[in-house]
Amino acid sequence: MQSIKKQFVTDKNLKPVAVIIDDQDWQKIEALLQESEQEDSTESFKALAAYAGSIQLTIDPLEYQSEIRNS
Repeated sequence: MQSIKKQFVTDKNLKPVAVIIDDQDWQKIEALLQESEQEDSTESFKALAAYAGSIQLTIDPLEYQSEIRNS
């Protein structure tokens, strides 16, 4: 992993409250996060697609909801 130059901003009790990083490093971080998010959503879609058509409904979901609420 690449080293990121950072500065910590602290409060009066010397507790870290923020981090300052170079814009170039931030752009790299954002790109990595977007790549990761796209990969995760693709994997999730593939996992859900495996279940497509595995259940057969006997009643329309909105009909069922209406019946349950009116009971």
